[in-house]
Amino acid sequence: MKKLRFFLALLLIATLCAAAAFLAVSSLFPIRHMDTITANAGDLDPALILAVIMAESSFDQTAQSRAGAQGLMQLMPDTAADIARRMGNTDFAPHHVWNPDTNIQMGIFYLSWLKARYNGNVELALAAYNAGLGNVDSWLANPQFSADGVNLTSIPFPETENYIRRVNQFRRVYQILLAVRQP
Repeated sequence: MKKLRFFLALLLIATLCAAAAFLAVSSLFPIRHMDTITANAGDLDPALILAVIMAESSFDQTAQSRAGAQGLMQLMPDTAADIARRMGNTDFAPHHVWNPDTNIQMGIFYLSWLKARYNGNVELALAAYNAGLGNVDSWLANPQFSADGVNLTSIPFPETENYIRRVNQFRRVYQILLAVRQP
């Protein structure tokens, strides 16, 4: 009987520790704007989109980078205008990027477009999202960074390399959180 009580006490402690850990991770990795994300994700993993938002702005819709990127998905004004044109949005105005739903829709569209441009290669799409597609195209053309012109063997920008690593780490966390959240 003592062994059973001891086992049940250990089980209770383990359960409480797991619940506390889950709550801690959940508070560090918010899940917001899921209606907009799921409605616009297309073939993109919602966990990837959440991870990009987390890496770009930590879900601060008023975030603005030193370079001028704006909103949740940190869109540059010129990029946002180009995305709006590609989306067929003739009513676009620069201040629209501050609207979380609009910013997410545009960021998803751009990330999806980059993924398609790089033949489904998410790593290249993320590199281009961070460093610009001109940089990624030049890296792919340079044998120092790409042996085959299709994949990168190294990334010359440490910030971009760290960005991809962070997004992939965040993506794994969000995949777990979203799986646990499923009814």
